[in-house]
Amino acid sequence: MATTYDCSDPDARVEGLAAAARTVRAGRLVVLPTDTVYGIGCDAFSSAAVRSLLAAKRRGPDMPVPVLLGSWSTIDGLVLGVPKTARDLIEAFWPGGLSIVLPHAPSLDWDLGSTKGTVMLRMPLHPVALELLRDVGPMAVSSANVSGSPPAASADEAQTQLGDSVAVYLDGGPSGEPIASTVVDLTGDDPRVLREGAVSTAAVAEVLGREVITV
Repeated sequence: MATTYDCSDPDARVEGLAAAARTVRAGRLVVLPTDTVYGIGCDAFSSAAVRSLLAAKRRGPDMPVPVLLGSWSTIDGLVLGVPKTARDLIEAFWPGGLSIVLPHAPSLDWDLGSTKGTVMLRMPLHPVALELLRDVGPMAVSSANVSGSPPAASADEAQTQLGDSVAVYLDGGPSGEPIASTVVDLTGDDPRVLREGAVSTAAVAEVLGREVITV
């Protein structure tokens, strides 16, 4: 049976974050608010939990699950190297609506789907999400919806779609306009915008001081 916690109430927020942390550490699923849309998340290093996340969304491993971080420094332990382009974008847009794709560290024991040796990373600009991430560490997080349906802009919308496949729902209020993050691929010689969302391609190009390829 799923439990929803109203994070606008200070006591419920403390209780909810504690319950969510226990749930993540137990390899189960939570729904959390972010600065873009609501997300469904789990321990990034639990292959079984990631499989449960994909099953809840009715999605296959061909669409890998992104990873959310609670701090800038966390990225250093997750990727093969952090190029200057990534540092510049992190300083400009994290926390915020920009996701970065980099080669992941080969030593990591995780299975996020068919990533081809890469990982998509983001630090969300939402206090509830950040507090949970700083407690439990990196989380695999995808939009809180069944594949093919609109992303959830509220905890209620997420629960309508995902039901009891999620153990804990953290209700942070409406997310506002449900705009996905912008995705920038830094795995090649030239930065590529794979998806334009909350951050414009022009803003990315301005920070990098160069043109970027759009796909």
